[in-house]
Amino acid sequence: MRIEFPEFRLGNVLATSFTGTLSERHGDAVERIPTPRRLVDWLAVSGLAVDSCTPAQLALARALRESIHAAATAAAVQDALPASAVRIINERSVQGRAAAILTPEGTRRWQLGSASRVEDALSVIAADAISVIAGERDGKLALCASPTCQAAFFDTSQSRTRKWCDMNTCGNRQKKARFVANRRKNLGSAE
Repeated sequence: MRIEFPEFRLGNVLATSFTGTLSERHGDAVERIPTPRRLVDWLAVSGLAVDSCTPAQLALARALRESIHAAATAAAVQDALPASAVRIINERSVQGRAAAILTPEGTRRWQLGSASRVEDALSVIAADAISVIAGERDGKLALCASPTCQAAFFDTSQSRTRKWCDMNTCGNRQKKARFVANRRKNLGSAE
């Protein structure tokens, strides 16, 4: 019997896409990497293929994910970064082996060693989080306006006023809720 997992929600920024592997944090949480094999799958679609993952490595990944989420959330609302989150992000960043590679198209991609471990992939994710949280990239950290989501995302829109982590999920859900509420209100006032 094949187990069905929720789809990955991939964005343009590795670190915030990684935090999106747990969505609806303030509602009915959806875990998108519930098993070590599912983390291997997410890393592969994110360009960080590894051969295997242990339950202990999955626990390291989840700790990094939550640390990135905590630090990105604090940065988005201009609070002090949580010391424990900073410590975990820094630990993961220095414990891996990966190299930045320039592609023929002039973009950067990460290459893990031939015997890639989950820790190597996590170091790339941590390094990406550091560049985003430290403000080294063109864009701004923001929080999803959905009350059940509130995911940290990196807004690279021209006006830097994006409201939703993902328009196809959170944005559409909120617009639909507003439409239904307005329709009920209009039907109620017509009686």
